[in-house]
Amino acid sequence: MPTIKLIIEYDGADYAGWQRQPNRPTIQEALESAILRMTQTPTSVIGAGRTDAGVHALGQIASFRTARQFSEQEWLRGLNGLLPDNIGVREVQQVQDDFHARYSALGKLYEYRLLNRLERSALDRNRAWHIRKRLDIAAMRDAACALLGRHDFSSFQGSPTDNENPVCDLQRLDISQDQDLISLQVYADRFLKQMVRAIVGTLVEVGLGKRSSGSVKDVLNAHDRSTAGQTAPPHGLYLVRVDY
Repeated sequence: MPTIKLIIEYDGADYAGWQRQPNRPTIQEALESAILRMTQTPTSVIGAGRTDAGVHALGQIASFRTARQFSEQEWLRGLNGLLPDNIGVREVQQVQDDFHARYSALGKLYEYRLLNRLERSALDRNRAWHIRKRLDIAAMRDAACALLGRHDFSSFQGSPTDNENPVCDLQRLDISQDQDLISLQVYADRFLKQMVRAIVGTLVEVGLGKRSSGSVKDVLNAHDRSTAGQTAPPHGLYLVRVDY
């Protein structure tokens, strides 16, 4: 059976995350329902990352196998015609049979967005974390340097989790600012559960002066989630790209 790869974007505000759950709307369920309507056959869809409730995607990758012979353009038009408006398929590609959206991935890029101003936003209320007090971006950048490289990121792992390997190679952690919008771009070979959100929550505490920039290295070395900052809310997080 052909293996189909999808590049998907979605607004996660109305969904309970990627993974199918009983009686709750999820991205996986919406995709599998659309494929069922096209093929008349139940099909399991695999995602590159199991994004949490409220998390968005600009470039989520999904794959599935099917016996139905549609062209890439037919898949693209058909799925976009059946999916809700807040989920869109950007690209469809038939790939080699050994491709697996999750296990074939070599790296992922996430972006977290902060709105740093006194006034709340009507447009970005579900798309960025609103921080009213001015953040010290220089201190946050200094703290972020301690996280680069291959480390045990247990201090930034949410629970419960069935993951037995807490080591990740964090290759990029860039913090940029465009007026009131602050963006943190985080790239690694793999991520632990809620790892990006825990990193962001910790760096925000640095930016607010609640902890020193030098303390982040101690947090990393502690291998203890209680030493890190809060888990940033999900609505500021975007899965931007998955590399293979």
